[in-house]
Formats: sequence, structure tokens, C-alpha cells
Amino acid sequence: MAYSTNAYTGFSLNEALERIKNLGFRGVEIMGDRPHLYPPDFSPEEVRRLAETINGLGLKVTNINSFTLFAVGDTYLPSWIEEEESLRKIRVEHTLSCLRLARDLNCGNISVPPGGPLRGMSRARAMRLFYEGLEKVIPLAEELEVKILVEPEPGLLLERTREFKEFISSVSSPAVGLNFDVGHFFCVGEDPVVAMEDLFQWMGIHIFGFVTSCGIELRCGALLLRGGGSGRCHGGPLPMDGPCAPGRYRA
Repeated sequence: MAYSTNAYTGFSLNEALERIKNLGFRGVEIMGDRPHLYPPDFSPEEVRRLAETINGLGLKVTNINSFTLFAVGDTYLPSWIEEEESLRKIRVEHTLSCLRLARDLNCGNISVPPGGPLRGMSRARAMRLFYEGLEKVIPLAEELEVKILVEPEPGLLLERTREFKEFISSVSSPAVGLNFDVGHFFCVGEDPVVAMEDLFQWMGIHIFGFVTSCGIELRCGALLLRGGGSGRCHGGPLPMDGPCAPGRYRA
């Protein structure tokens, strides 16, 4: 089970790693953006030292979260489906850089947004642009053997199980999969358990739930997450740290 540095944006990357290690986790998802691991901010030597730090803490990088682009935009933008080619190129180059970071940190996948906000664009054109963008990054993903995991999100091009299945049916590369976020499927009115069963074959990393006050409860094997600011796993409390609520547990 891993914890995401996204919950520690008020801390430096090294501080976040130390805190996650002290919580008892042995896996970590790293935010591939400022204030943590935005690729242009790190030289090859700094990436090498980061890898040594992670190894020294006994942590394994489970994912590079390449979703946000706060360094040059916001949570969603620049997206894969911008009208301006120059903006789409920023998303493509960011994804390529995160793939290389994943390779350097011995991580098997990165997660990416599902297109972006439509903002008046037709769905057909948005899907075409999304596929075109992925075609520019899939070759490197295949070469490096790092998966690109698309994360459906409310309000974006792909939100629901049906939409993801339609999307993935036109993708021939095994380098593309699904980053399953329980909270996102719940928020669009789907039963996360049913969605997980339907999409399991494409899942490269499993996000089992949010620790929030929304009252979500998901049972999956021995794992139980409850809303209301608490979580339980194998009958015992999951470790919590003040800055981490709400947070994400990954397995």
C-alpha cells in the first residue's frame, strides 16, 4: 500500500517522503508537478540523488502522478484537447518527461488526465485530439516499459465506465491502462465496486478510496475504507497524519 505526496503540498518532496515513511507506508506515489517533482526543475543528478533518498527510506515509487500542471497551468490545463497546438504540446512534453522520470525512479507507470474539460468542443473532436496526443507518447512508454494510466474524472472527457471502455477499445497498445479512482466513479453516480469489476482488466494501479467526510464505504477483499475522516484495514485503523486528511491510499 502506498500514500501520495499530493496530500503534502505544504511540504517539500523530501519532507513528504519522510512523513509517508514514518506513517508506515512502504510505497509512495509522487506528484509530477510543483511543489514536488516537476520534471524541468530537476537535473539528472538531482533525479539520481532523489532515487537514492527514496531507496534509503525503504520506499518504492508506485506511480508518478502526471495529472496536474500547476507549474504552468492548473489542475487540468494545458490538456490533451486544447484548441491551440502549442498548448497540447506542453501536455505531451510533460507526459514524455514524466515517463523518463518513472524509468529513472524504477516506477512502472504514470497517471494522466482523460483528455480535459470540453469547454464547448465537440466530443468527436476532443476524442480525436486525445488519441493524437497519446500517439505521440505511447512509443516512448513502450520503449521504457512504463504504463500510461488514464484516470477518469468528473467534468472531463472521460468520466464513466462506459466512456472509458469506448475509449480503450480503440487503443491497441498494452502500454495504456486505467488509473481507477474510487471517489471519481462514486461522484458520477456509479457503484465503485461494480465499476472496478467491469474495468479490472485495464487497471494498472488501484485507488481504493478517499478518506473524506462524504461517507464512502468500499469493501474490496480485506480492505475497508470509510468516510468521516477514518479508515480501517484488516480491522485496524489506517495511520493518519494531520496534513493528510483528506488523503489517498493506494494499493
